Amino acid sequence: MEHQRRKKLTGFSIGLLFLAGGVEYAVILPTIWAYLQTLHAEPYFLGLGISAFSFAGLIMGPLFGYLSDRTGQTKAIVLFANLFQIAGNFMYFVGGSKWMLLGSRMVAGVGTGAGASIFGYLTRSTTSQERATVFAAVMACRQVGLLIGPACNLFLRLCDFRMGPFVVNKFTSPGLFMCLVWLLLQIVVVMMYHDLQPSPPSRPSREEEEPLMQHEADQEEVVDSGSYGSTLAEHQTPLGDECRYVPNGHLADEEVTQEREANPFHNFSSMREYLREEVVVLLTAQFITLFNQTALETMVTPITQRYLNFGELENSIMYFLCGVEVICGFFLVRCLSTRLMDRVILVLGLVICNVACAWCLLFLAQPRGSLTVVFAELVVGMFLQVLGLPFVAVSQVSLFSKVTAERTQGLSQGLRRSVGGVATILGPLWAGGLTENLYIMLGVMMGLLSLLTVMVGLSYAYLIEPPREYLSPGTSHDEHSSR
Repeated sequence: MEHQRRKKLTGFSIGLLFLAGGVEYAVILPTIWAYLQTLHAEPYFLGLGISAFSFAGLIMGPLFGYLSDRTGQTKAIVLFANLFQIAGNFMYFVGGSKWMLLGSRMVAGVGTGAGASIFGYLTRSTTSQERATVFAAVMACRQVGLLIGPACNLFLRLCDFRMGPFVVNKFTSPGLFMCLVWLLLQIVVVMMYHDLQPSPPSRPSREEEEPLMQHEADQEEVVDSGSYGSTLAEHQTPLGDECRYVPNGHLADEEVTQEREANPFHNFSSMREYLREEVVVLLTAQFITLFNQTALETMVTPITQRYLNFGELENSIMYFLCGVEVICGFFLVRCLSTRLMDRVILVLGLVICNVACAWCLLFLAQPRGSLTVVFAELVVGMFLQVLGLPFVAVSQVSLFSKVTAERTQGLSQGLRRSVGGVATILGPLWAGGLTENLYIMLGVMMGLLSLLTVMVGLSYAYLIEPPREYLSPGTSHDEHSSR
């Protein structure tokens, strides 16, 4: 009971951390350009400020993840990373110059690197069956934060007073507000967050076991043919008269196992771990999904302004409704993940995303007809785009945690988030330069989605958890085959 209580408290604190991340994004982003204008900043400083935040996160994610793998101290890393969130938002509150604002977003971005450590912890502390459910809930928390953020701005924009030498107004108050939020979260993490031991291994369900056996048989055929890929040849070596398995296919005897207990990076090879077919496919899914998402977010506002005469209020309502749909989508995926395998959910998401992108290419690249027709076409396109996002996002994160080594999940999740960070930088740059030529912009996005769909189809047999949780280090291949 004590373990379950600590697990719930830790999960609650993680949810609050992601909630705060969503609130910060929704509170800072609407005001940062007007804030920069008061400091006589050039227009490109807006792009620099947004990119600096993402760039710092993608650099620090793998580093924080690596440290959490080596030390096993996720809590300490989260507390350390939050100090950068506090400092960065305080710098944003102080302001004074455009360079201070640029530095503030970079410092705050360093703190987002702790997300890799948190995802690594979630992977190690959950079973494979519940992992997609947990990831969906965590991602939904950030989306809730994106909805709460605009509501916070309603009272922050009314601030107009001095606090000692500092001016508190509608531009500086978001920084002060988020600084206080992260300070409170430091207390929450200290009191409620616990570095719990990994969950004991469990056998997969019967419906999961059959495709796992089929997956192993497919791999053995590839080994026999002598071709290269995600084969058991990489995971299997004679040891005496038998072949022994350990988590994620690494081979060891008792002494090596003890050494791995002390050092999770014992015999670790980044080439062997990440240059595998299934890993490359999932990293590609991470990049293309976020690239298309951020490109569409950049594209929507100019389209609504040009063809529907939407103003700030109409766009805010649209983004609010999209946020509600995303949250509902995450909870829908949370329910489906208990009944469907991750790779099935991924395929469903890709089908929806392809249909959505094709719809936008056909009807939104060059809108025709009355205002009502264009509005209806936009609603359908946005609905489909937003609906597919949770399916792809949750399934690819869950699958990635299962096809990479559990003991080095912090580093692996940091790498995954870094790939996503690159996508969030390139996506707006691509869309921002092609708002006048939507056929090219949407055509490339459609091409990327088609490429990803083909890759997933060709690698479908590999997109499944390896048989590592129910094979002990001393279980031989013959013993497994006889089961």
